[in-house]
Amino acid sequence: MSKKKKIILALSLLPQYFLLKVAKQYPDFMETYYSMGVFPILSKLLNTAFKWIPFSVGDLLYIALIVYVIRWVVLNWKRLRTQPKAWGLDVLSFVSLFYFMFHLCWGYNYYRVPLHTTLNLNPKYTTAQLKSVTNQLVKKTNRLHFAITQDSLLKTPLPYAFSELTEISQTGYSQLEKVYPNFKHDGKNSKKSLFSTPLSYMGFSGYVNPLTLEAHINAVMPANSMPTTIAHEQAHQLGYAAENEANFIGFLASIHNENPYFNYAGYKFALRYCLIELSKRDPDAYDSVLCTINPGILEDYQEAFEFWSAYNNPLEPLFKGFYSHFLKANNQVKGIESYSYVVALLVDYLEDYLED
Repeated sequence: MSKKKKIILALSLLPQYFLLKVAKQYPDFMETYYSMGVFPILSKLLNTAFKWIPFSVGDLLYIALIVYVIRWVVLNWKRLRTQPKAWGLDVLSFVSLFYFMFHLCWGYNYYRVPLHTTLNLNPKYTTAQLKSVTNQLVKKTNRLHFAITQDSLLKTPLPYAFSELTEISQTGYSQLEKVYPNFKHDGKNSKKSLFSTPLSYMGFSGYVNPLTLEAHINAVMPANSMPTTIAHEQAHQLGYAAENEANFIGFLASIHNENPYFNYAGYKFALRYCLIELSKRDPDAYDSVLCTINPGILEDYQEAFEFWSAYNNPLEPLFKGFYSHFLKANNQVKGIESYSYVVALLVDYLEDYLED
């Protein structure tokens, strides 16, 4: 690449940065012209290009990128002293190009209209509402758990291979589309991550590659955690970048799924989040509710807890901290804590839904 092009690329970082500042102020514009306009076209192209490939192209791209960067740094380390301006120009032009591709392919979805606005949900709720919904969730989840296990003491088996789980999850979105047309999912593109073990040490269950839109799932985590994880990552593929919104859409796709295991997984997922929030707001109520949950459901929670505990390490908080800063830089002011905001969406939605 010529020096002139590198300079143009490097200088374009500033207008890109200010464009994001402007985009933040106009969510309706971003919703209409990017999230519902440009992005679906890009998504369809990327989905068509990569869904038929049985392995993760995105992970291979990351491996190639890491190798390239390490090799470039080794070969050009001396230039940092002898040609600092040229070295810096190379780095800035590369960062600018990657920054542009990230936002073009997916990242501008961070600036769309909030989901609670488009679904007309109230993002605020009282502790009384939380208690009521949590109790209703316990009854529903207990029933679904017993229907599968026929024994309230048993953990829930999951009799499906990974490929079957991705297909079943897709059927949930097909059902959800009948209620919410914007959640139409055009095709499966979920794959086992080549970085599953590193993801476990980092504390992540999955991610979407913004350049290929492949949903990458941590394949070594407990199988019972996969249904809602797959549904969550598929929500990201639809262009819902905010973590709390992807959690909520994944929940909706799971409970609208006719498969009993996905149905159970969706309600178990919602119950877990509500229990965590209730433990903070009213510990006594939390203790009372906990006693009413089928022991087998608690065993499912314990299995997941023990798995993630086994991968605890001193570096995990650093990875989580980095990701939290990444989210804050992309219009999620609470960073990684924004995951907990799903409770507000759950409470408002389930108050009426569970009574029907």
